[in-house]
Amino acid sequence: MKTELLYGMHPVREALLAGKRQFQAVYVSESRTGEGKEDILSLARERGIEVKTPDQSFFKGQDRGGQGVAARVSLFKPIALELLVKKAGGEQPLFFLLMDEINDPQNCGALMRTALCAGVNGVIMPDKRSSPLSPAVSKASAGALEHMPVARVVNLVRSMQYLKDQGVWFFGLDARASGTVWEADLTGPAAVVVGNEGKGLRPLVRKECDQLVSIPQAGPLGSLNASVAGALSMYEVMRQRRMSVKSKG
Repeated sequence: MKTELLYGMHPVREALLAGKRQFQAVYVSESRTGEGKEDILSLARERGIEVKTPDQSFFKGQDRGGQGVAARVSLFKPIALELLVKKAGGEQPLFFLLMDEINDPQNCGALMRTALCAGVNGVIMPDKRSSPLSPAVSKASAGALEHMPVARVVNLVRSMQYLKDQGVWFFGLDARASGTVWEADLTGPAAVVVGNEGKGLRPLVRKECDQLVSIPQAGPLGSLNASVAGALSMYEVMRQRRMSVKSKG
């Protein structure tokens, strides 16, 4: 089994709760105190996972937050797109996030965190030229990655076409778009498409989008950070859907 070192209290705790990874060991510094430590120790005991207490030097270079918690775990496993769609079926309209070559782990993690909080059913991203689903991404996501279904696909455009057959509409974020995310109807099956931090959406991905939308801005800056723009858009989807339910009730 290939393994990696997951670090930080939230990623380790959420990985234990999600139950998707195999654990070889959990590492907790003796100097670590508080509820978080006891929570992790309790979860590890429930699963029969060995807990080790190395000295603080073990965490240097890995635990950037200085939290004194880590775990040796199996690699994060993406799932097939078809399975992701199947798992997403339910009472609510489908809701996906597409990352078009987001390659910064901090942005990737921040988007994963928002996606989980906003009720996104799953994340879809290209297999190449995208951030690896690494411990750094799990840390940046505050452990949200551990719960989020993620499909890494060979061809993002073909995946969009497959999802269109399931009734999904694609809303691509583009700072130059004349229509805003506030004006779009996001109450049906929808996917928010966030482009690369520097280049934005690739031409073929842009062409496949049903509607390009921008984020309303008042200041002089040209555009928002990819993770911020994605977060605002995902929460607009959630807001519109909740308002729609209230109006029907």
